[in-house]
Amino acid sequence: MSVVTAAADRSICSQLPVLGKDVTVPLVTGGEVTYAALDYAASAPALQRVWDDVAAYAPYYGSVHRGAGYLSQLSTDLFESSRTTVAEFLGCRAGDQVIFTRSTTDSLNLLAAAVPADCQVFVYETEHHASLLPWRDARVTYLDAPRTPAQAVETLERALAGRDPYGPALVCVTGASNVTGELWPVKELAAAAHAHGARIVLDAAQLAPHHPVDIDELDVDWVAFSGHKLYAPFGSGVLAGRADWLQDAEPYLAGGGASRKVARRTDGGVDVEWHSTAARHEAGSPNVIGVYSIASACKALTEAGFDRLVAREQQLVTRVREGLAEVPQVKVLSLFGDDAPRVGVISFVVEGWNSSHFAAALSAEYGIGVRDGLFCAHPLVRTLLGSDPQDPGECGAPEAEPGERSLNAIRVSFGAGTPDEHIERFVRAVKELVSEGAQWKYRTEDGRCVPDRGTAQV
Repeated sequence: MSVVTAAADRSICSQLPVLGKDVTVPLVTGGEVTYAALDYAASAPALQRVWDDVAAYAPYYGSVHRGAGYLSQLSTDLFESSRTTVAEFLGCRAGDQVIFTRSTTDSLNLLAAAVPADCQVFVYETEHHASLLPWRDARVTYLDAPRTPAQAVETLERALAGRDPYGPALVCVTGASNVTGELWPVKELAAAAHAHGARIVLDAAQLAPHHPVDIDELDVDWVAFSGHKLYAPFGSGVLAGRADWLQDAEPYLAGGGASRKVARRTDGGVDVEWHSTAARHEAGSPNVIGVYSIASACKALTEAGFDRLVAREQQLVTRVREGLAEVPQVKVLSLFGDDAPRVGVISFVVEGWNSSHFAAALSAEYGIGVRDGLFCAHPLVRTLLGSDPQDPGECGAPEAEPGERSLNAIRVSFGAGTPDEHIERFVRAVKELVSEGAQWKYRTEDGRCVPDRGTAQV
């Protein structure tokens, strides 16, 4: 299936076809409306191209790497060609490995299991928990949230200057914040890391769906991302980059596929020779369909033209930010300020509103799906909200009544499949809710703010 692109004389790409674009949802006030999916930062809808490619392959599905039959060989070729496609999408260097995982979280935990035992890890408090938490067996230095890109580089340089100069070190940084959408100075951070003898891994979960990622150009050592944020369902992810630490580490999972040779010893034990390729960390039956869906998404985004996709998304970012700026009660969360470049991820709070209440009203009364909470980036959101670390709040809605102040925020996120109408509806809904209030009563149920079906309209 061909990807919809702009005419040759236009620089802006139209939205890409995605699944669910015509799904309607009921409104608590009556009637139905086409669902506005504005939670791309959590999971982007699947591209129609991806779904069609998977559906065309599905009848030919077979086990990979071990089967002599035609379907097994076809599936193996598809699996390995998908690895090549992803390597090209990421601009991998000669010698880099592409390892298929379950998600960004899985990828970073895999790398954490592979770092040398005496490794020092440097990670900003601004990271998603997938980047913040996996380094449990390493010596970790947590860096304070910077307020400018230059300060981010300076903070890292100071920390690295004080490290043990003879041991291995690793820097973990996001490419685009899952809270503010702001782009981080990845290339400059990579240069700082390498100048001090450290390596760097890029969490590209929010960057890869919105912006080109080139390992060679950025000069990072590893990149991790998830398929479900890249318009590819089925629960697959990628860890791509340098092979040496991965080859030297024990397999992430022990089992079939990771082992090259297994033999009994005379003393009754077992000798194992592990693969040195990506298969070393891909034990078990792989998610072939998930892997193929990532490759299909990579091709679709490349063929559509990332420059055009970025240009259109920036138009949407501008419309949302301008619309929110017209509402004095809305505070947009930011580390680097209004002029910082960003992708289509924007978080905000509304004066006088519990964030969960506001998000629930957007859904129930306007058919708009956003996210509320701390977005699995608790330290960052607490910093942006100026809260005490001990203040209550968690990933998900807090136990707070509508109208109460809440330690969480609202996040709207969008991308290549977002229609202009969804953005316009969102901006209009924010203005109406702030000026007129919700049309329905809400209550907290199992930690979520939901419409109170047992009461009349407000």
